[in-house]
Amino acid sequence: MFGTLGRQLVAPFLEVFFPRSCVGCGDAVEDSAHEHLCRNCSRELFLVAPPNCRVCGYPFHGILAGPQACPHCAELDPVFDEGKTLFLAKGPGRALVHELKYQSGFYILRDIERMARDAQNYLDYLADAVLVPVPLHPDKLRERGYNQSERIADALSRATGGHSPCERLLQRIKYTLTQTRLNREDRHRNVKNAFALVEDAVVIPDQQYILVDDVFTTGSTLNACAEALRKAGAEHIKVATLGHG
Repeated sequence: MFGTLGRQLVAPFLEVFFPRSCVGCGDAVEDSAHEHLCRNCSRELFLVAPPNCRVCGYPFHGILAGPQACPHCAELDPVFDEGKTLFLAKGPGRALVHELKYQSGFYILRDIERMARDAQNYLDYLADAVLVPVPLHPDKLRERGYNQSERIADALSRATGGHSPCERLLQRIKYTLTQTRLNREDRHRNVKNAFALVEDAVVIPDQQYILVDDVFTTGSTLNACAEALRKAGAEHIKVATLGHG
């Protein structure tokens, strides 16, 4: 108890002499809505709100006169029902994703949790679902030391107050090349049959499942995961990503 109280008393003084640095630009974080983005980068963060693509979550700009094709997922034949993303992975959004994925920046998850709580449309989307993180292959997990998608899913679960639990239902049974340097067609081939249900895992047909990943790019990985859940008997599958692009 004393240790917690002591940290609470000391924290304001530490902020004065050792202010946090913005992951977007490196400037000191002062008077910002976020713990790890300065005011300028917070303003540049593009939080996605409706209207947006129903498949991948990318925002549509302007007024919609009717159904609109989305160039980001036009070639995807989605196995899942719907998709949402929290922000665009460019500028500060890209910096947040990279800090978590490549720099073990778990501290930014406090900002992610807060963003999700404040984005009512995104939070409603997560309601009463089981959050299923996209798994890493065991070799990749040993190399990196953690699965960023699991960390994101845990943060989103906390944002819902624990009402949408995180469950590790899937495993990656095929070691694949990194998707970042592959074109759309090669990405689809690369992750085909790469995922399967964890041994002894139980899928309830009537339950809503939401696959969670860091970024939606072509949707190939999420689609492959959705196929594995479908084969296991899941009838209601959506996807949620931190960023898009």
